[in-house]
Amino acid sequence: MNLMLSNLFWGCPVAPQVSLILTRQQLRGWWTDEVLDDCFCDVESIDVFNNFKIYPRIKKLTERDYFRYYRVNLKRPCPFWPDDGHCSIKDCHVEPCPESKVPVGIKSGNYNKVRVSVSISLKHFSSCFSNQSKEAFADWARHDDAQDHFCELDDETSPDADYVDLLLNPERFTGYKGPSAWRVWNSIYEENCFKPRSVYRPLNPLAPSRGEGFYTWLEGLCLEKRVFYRLISGLHSSINIHLCADYLLDEGWGRSVWGPNLQEFRRRFDTAETKGEGTRRLKNLYFLYLIELRALYKVAPYFERAFVNLYTGNTQEDGATKDLLLQVFNEIKAFPMHFDEKSMFAGHKMEAKTLKEEFRLHFKNISRIMDCVGCSKCRLWGKLQTQGLGTALKILFSEKEIKNLPEHSPSKGFQLTRQEIVALMNGFGRLSTSIHQLHNFRLLLKENR
Repeated sequence: MNLMLSNLFWGCPVAPQVSLILTRQQLRGWWTDEVLDDCFCDVESIDVFNNFKIYPRIKKLTERDYFRYYRVNLKRPCPFWPDDGHCSIKDCHVEPCPESKVPVGIKSGNYNKVRVSVSISLKHFSSCFSNQSKEAFADWARHDDAQDHFCELDDETSPDADYVDLLLNPERFTGYKGPSAWRVWNSIYEENCFKPRSVYRPLNPLAPSRGEGFYTWLEGLCLEKRVFYRLISGLHSSINIHLCADYLLDEGWGRSVWGPNLQEFRRRFDTAETKGEGTRRLKNLYFLYLIELRALYKVAPYFERAFVNLYTGNTQEDGATKDLLLQVFNEIKAFPMHFDEKSMFAGHKMEAKTLKEEFRLHFKNISRIMDCVGCSKCRLWGKLQTQGLGTALKILFSEKEIKNLPEHSPSKGFQLTRQEIVALMNGFGRLSTSIHQLHNFRLLLKENR
């Protein structure tokens, strides 16, 4: 099992726009019903919205300089079991980006502490704001907001942390599989999702499903614990879709060829071959998409303030990047069927607080498991998308702080680092790509009937 979080695959046939969305009858067989559990939205509406409105824009956005460079430590030891050693397969390798190639604004020394400014350096701000604002920046530099984090964050000042150009290290099937990869997923599901050990979770997509007892038990959980499991399952589905979409097909003549593996896709998602398990996996992918979509809707005011700049040091590039980001937010605002998170953690105040903290710590532990992935490229994308989802959760649980942000000056309330912003948008971009790739697989299935 590959732990890759996704990959951009453009080799599938693309139909004319009028046929981007299959009919309801064609969708049957992948979903038992069209309305997703725990929210009031249907698959077809999400497909139309994503494939026409979001996917083209998010693809362009994540290709901009601000979002393509990600600083990550791929050498941190696994905190849970002895390292199995790194994958020796050549496609597992990640090529770091020399700092000389990184835009000057991105590698500015203080960007990670200047949260609200979205990584503009203190020097850049010195001529723009009052002494009071400058004092706020100093406060943020000292502020420890670890309690807000849903992820174990890398120390970006570590000598082991490297800049990585995500466009030059794309996600794809690397050949990483076997006991090392399975141990990671088993640890995520068996030790970090909310369930007793006696309840079997049908993890292996190639094994016969024996999990009806698990789902009966899951349906009896409170909303928050159901949501947690569905987020992890949706993330797993996204991983598997991209594994199938950019599969290593041929290594002959010294040249590797990747492309869609329809047989592998069927084994993991076809209703008949998975005894209904594939249906649940795909619905959870759409559910995760809605969760992150809602987080972007909530955080839009943070970025819409005029002084917030996605700073790389290139004024023209930065302006175009922010314009594109605001286009994405405008499309998201127009979507009528958002997930309603107000029902979460809405019970007794102390019980809700305890459950929220448990929720946060469980997910933070999953982010630590990413350092146990043996394939460097898989670890890169695993860390990025778990941090993206963790940032989305941080946003959803910070609604009051975001609402109270001042319009024309910084505040030391809600904060995002550049790394969180890059992970948030790339993580959502991977989910958007997953849904787009589902359409391509449906076309291939139709052609191969």
